[in-house]
Amino acid sequence: MLKHIPNLLSLVRLAAAPLLFYLLLRRDWVWALWLIALAALTDALDGWLARRLGANSRPGEVLDPIADKALLSGAFLALTWTGAIELWLGGLVIGRDVLILAFAGRALLRASSRRFPPSRWGKASTVFQALFVVVLIATLAGAMFAPIVAVLKWGAAGLTALSGIDYAYSFRKAASRSTREPHLAER
Repeated sequence: MLKHIPNLLSLVRLAAAPLLFYLLLRRDWVWALWLIALAALTDALDGWLARRLGANSRPGEVLDPIADKALLSGAFLALTWTGAIELWLGGLVIGRDVLILAFAGRALLRASSRRFPPSRWGKASTVFQALFVVVLIATLAGAMFAPIVAVLKWGAAGLTALSGIDYAYSFRKAASRSTREPHLAER
């Protein structure tokens, strides 16, 4: 029973996403900050518990990043919609995620591999995006972090662009490799 707790925490994070979007769209920054802090806590806790309990699982490998992406992409969308962030930044983050989904979908159709581990640039951009969102919401809730928000914004933008280029290159390389190799049915 304990081995299911990490996946349940990921499900809680995923279920919290619509509430976070609602709070952001209402510009209820304080409650949004509390919810995003709770989501961050469950993210850290589910990873720690999975390692501690030896509960790493394929569903967990899939569910955890989906919950993270749903929260983060949705937060960028809601923050763009409210005007809290610029359209170009929201477009960059969401566009990169759509690009990754398109490449991953194409790879799923063509290859036998179903695993898409994040690149180091992807991980770095996710960290900067998450920090940017949390610090921005904290600033909108009344904290005085404006100089930090600017640094995190440009770091998130740069790393998002770099990781998008890296993912595109990696998927293109993998696609060209798979077209040169005979398919399983042809072997």
